[in-house]
Amino acid sequence: MKYVGEAQEAPQGAPQEEIATGERSTRNRVARSILDHGPSTVADLAGRLGLTQAAVRRHLDALAADEVVEAREQKIYGARTRGRPAKVFALTDCGRDAFDQSYDKLAADALRWIAQREGGEEAVIAFARARIAEQAGAYRTAVESADPEERTEALAKALSADGYAATARSAPVGEQLCQHHCPVAHVAEQFPQLCEAETEIFSQLLGTHVQRLATIAHGDGVCTTFIPKIAPKTTAPKNDTNASASTAGRNPA
Repeated sequence: MKYVGEAQEAPQGAPQEEIATGERSTRNRVARSILDHGPSTVADLAGRLGLTQAAVRRHLDALAADEVVEAREQKIYGARTRGRPAKVFALTDCGRDAFDQSYDKLAADALRWIAQREGGEEAVIAFARARIAEQAGAYRTAVESADPEERTEALAKALSADGYAATARSAPVGEQLCQHHCPVAHVAEQFPQLCEAETEIFSQLLGTHVQRLATIAHGDGVCTTFIPKIAPKTTAPKNDTNASASTAGRNPA
């Protein structure tokens, strides 16, 4: 299928309906790319979609006018480089709603009923843990079948298969697991226990403490989880058992 953009103009005499359909299709591709990859610069989108930057800006202007995307200052994790951060475009709540969040109110009402009738916050936590544990079977299989240095990537692929559009990338002294989409973001905004249970299961699957840096439910463009690099295990000298015991349970300085 051909898309209408500045890099590829519509043939002269093409019906206006056909031109409009092509425009909408390309606009949807722009929005979907932001959904799959998280907040993106104009250059990022142009490279992924094979469009000129001018064409991307035109579609972003239309999406912004429809309140589907919004411009933000790019967040920098770690050391900030010189210069002004690049402008990125992220989906708004309205933009996310256009994909697959039509049952948010029903889910939130159900969780509210559970909290009121079945034991308050503890009941919600129990539900959140049971829900993610049921999902985690496929994640566990993927992680356990991968080499240790590829387990975060394997988890990202398994999450993507469940609609989370996840990626893994290197970070100082570890990795970042980025979920560019969250099917339950609006519910998690009211019930953060869903995010907490998910973070717990990531820690269990990867065998290390993990730290949530950002969540879509909290208003960030991407759910970002930091996974520290696991130091290789070393065997203590046989004649040094007392020294090992004295440091057990303490974090390294």
